[in-house]
Amino acid sequence: MQNPRKAARPARRSRSSGHGGGGRDGMSTAPAGKCWLFGTHAVAAALANPRRVYERLLVTEAEHPALEEAARSGGGGLQVAPELVQRARLDDLLGPEAVHQGVAMLAHILPSLTLEEALERPGPVLVLDQVTDPRNVGAILRSAAAFGAACIVVQDRNAPEETAVLAKAASGALETVPFVREVNLSRAIEMLQKAGCWTVGLDAGGTILNGAGFDGRRVALVLGAEGRGLRRMTRESCDEIAGLYMPGEMESLNVSVAAALGLYELVRRGMPAA
Repeated sequence: MQNPRKAARPARRSRSSGHGGGGRDGMSTAPAGKCWLFGTHAVAAALANPRRVYERLLVTEAEHPALEEAARSGGGGLQVAPELVQRARLDDLLGPEAVHQGVAMLAHILPSLTLEEALERPGPVLVLDQVTDPRNVGAILRSAAAFGAACIVVQDRNAPEETAVLAKAASGALETVPFVREVNLSRAIEMLQKAGCWTVGLDAGGTILNGAGFDGRRVALVLGAEGRGLRRMTRESCDEIAGLYMPGEMESLNVSVAAALGLYELVRRGMPAA
């Protein structure tokens, strides 16, 4: 997200494989339609989510009681008996850089909601235009949960898949904020507009985001990838292009930070929830 008050400079694009196993993230490969989750917040949230189906739960002895309590809070109890393992076993399975905190889960990918179903939830909407880094998307999910967003909308073929890295960065928000995948992002923006949303592209060159044009309508914030920003078709599909107020010398923000600040502005100004 670039500072609209300063000239844009080229920036490197962040790239990610977006797949569930192997590669630089160090994860053991999961079967198709499944993924490994790790970390206490991500796994506890998955256990508390009645929509989450999982096949294996690997824990060190220290984490066992806390996870049983998380499962009970979800109302369904544990679906499988936990496998007590040594921490070194998880290191071998998930890779040396995985901060697993003594717990891992082999889970089915969450069933996706349609955009119409997701819009039944209150709150603003976030639309991500080719934001591919799973850590950025996970951080955006976390902010979306914190500020009461209804859902996140992405283009299916240019967004990361559900992975342990994304879930860990989301710190449990993957289980609570719907992740809607659409084939055509411009068409999805049109659907949001027909549903009564005022679509605001956060990008350099726009007016400062202040709510003047919202006219009491629900807002969908549209964010592009770092460096590249919003694609032309996406930008032209939005009702308004706006930037964030940044009086300092920095010319751009990480996309996850821009999403958090944009959501904060909406909440602070009391924008309609639906």
